[in-house]
Amino acid sequence: MSDSVQTADNQYLTFTLAGETYAVEVNKVREVLEYTEVTKVPRTQEFMRGVINLRGSVVPVVDLRLKFDMGQTDRTIDTSIVVMEVTVDEETVTLGTLADSVQEVIGLNDGQIEPAPSIGTKVNNRFIRGIGKMDERFIIILDIDRIFRDEEIAAAVESAG
Repeated sequence: MSDSVQTADNQYLTFTLAGETYAVEVNKVREVLEYTEVTKVPRTQEFMRGVINLRGSVVPVVDLRLKFDMGQTDRTIDTSIVVMEVTVDEETVTLGTLADSVQEVIGLNDGQIEPAPSIGTKVNNRFIRGIGKMDERFIIILDIDRIFRDEEIAAAVESAG
């Protein structure tokens, strides 16, 4: 990740999934971990990869690529677990999401963010807060709380915790 953080209205952690750049608000991110073995929890949804031990706490790990119908995340040297605090049923929950790679923290002003398109993305647009424009690239900004507001995600998090 870059040491220099740009100053802007909104700060985001960027990461890749299936060759596309995604972002989540920095204030949702607790930490970024190197990939570690994930213990599978029986009878959970396929996108629920399992749990990890994070300093004595059980943290569920979700594969966003599976949730977004992109195929399972393959483990590489760059695979990371982004540990976030998300709101599920009005309760703050700590969980990890797999990322193909974590990029950097970026700053985007409101003028650099467009509304989510209604078609043409791999991700259901109800999970997209907007599309950020930086230089010549687009960054899909996820509404991470909305992703985990989904009933099947909430059930998976409850069964793992």
